[in-house]
Amino acid sequence: MPFANLKVPADTLTPESKKRLSDAVVEAYVSVYGERARATTLVLVDEVVEGGWNLGGTILTAEMLGRS
Repeated sequence: MPFANLKVPADTLTPESKKRLSDAVVEAYVSVYGERARATTLVLVDEVVEGGWNLGGTILTAEMLGRS
C-alpha cells in the first residue's frame, strides 16, 4: 500500500486545499504504480502546531515560516 505522510504548518490549508494536495499525491503514485494504486494509497496530512518545527536545533516560528 503506498503511503504518504505530509507535515504542514497548522492553519495554512483550507479543507479544499488539503483535498487538492492529497489528490495530487494519489495521482503521483498512480502515475508511477498504475491505476491499481489508487484504491490503496493512504495520504495523511498532519498539521504541526506553532513551535513544533525544529531545524538544526532551532525552533521555527510562524514568522520564520513566512506566516506572519
